[in-house]
Amino acid sequence: MKRQIITIDERKCTGCAECIPACPEGALQVIDGKARLVSDLFCDGLGACIGHCPTGAMQVETREAEPYDERRVMAESIVKAGPNVIAAHLRHLQEHGEMGYLQTALDYLREQCIANPLEAQAANGHAHHGGGCPGSRTMDFRSNGHAAPSVVAASSEPSPSALRQWPVQLHLVSPIAPYFRDADVLLAADCVAFAMGDFHSRLLDGSALAVACPKLDSGMDRYLEKLVAMIDMAEVKSITVAIMEVPCCSGLTALVMQALEKASRTVPVKRIVVSVTGKVLAEEEIVSC
Repeated sequence: MKRQIITIDERKCTGCAECIPACPEGALQVIDGKARLVSDLFCDGLGACIGHCPTGAMQVETREAEPYDERRVMAESIVKAGPNVIAAHLRHLQEHGEMGYLQTALDYLREQCIANPLEAQAANGHAHHGGGCPGSRTMDFRSNGHAAPSVVAASSEPSPSALRQWPVQLHLVSPIAPYFRDADVLLAADCVAFAMGDFHSRLLDGSALAVACPKLDSGMDRYLEKLVAMIDMAEVKSITVAIMEVPCCSGLTALVMQALEKASRTVPVKRIVVSVTGKVLAEEEIVSC
């Protein structure tokens, strides 16, 4: 069957093993100095490992793969590793909204008379949030003194939009559309515009836009082809990559760097990192010409 599954670029992998703890399912191992996907069966394709790779060697692709089997993963990998790994796996499923897999996992624990470690932690007042994908963790900005300010319009007129084209999703845009020719391109992660109250005035104004999610979108190879075409055929002037602070977002920067390696031209690339509360945490030139 065709489904989403992790792929690893061996040329970029350094064998650092940072991805291994992020895969409690046991689908990854470091073998001969490189991270390897050792079992299609154990890879759920949710991409929790991607944000932990410092070199951008990992991404999700859609290909023929053995169907993921939650019961077998629980029996052959998760339970054997002990309560901490069981808890990390359950949180992983919760945070990605995989309620079907989660129910299967809980059913398996009950059948085997194994305590649910998350229930034990909650009963002891030690709910743990260190595992799973940081980008999927639930946060309420209204609590703990971080209340979001009310947005009050300075006048009765709506704020003008700086959007200069349609469509904007990277799968849908033509890389040689007129609005990309000789343009400054803003490649933004999906969540950036929702986090930043001044996204249009601060980032978008004057730029051609493409949006993508390096974690959840499929067809990353097609994204790569489009970025190469923008650089070589549309002859864009620059690319600004706007990403969220969560680790999985770094894959968008890695994608642009891959495109530069394949393209015949080089263009300036800037990276802007935005916090989940909308603040710009970093703004740096990563490629200059």
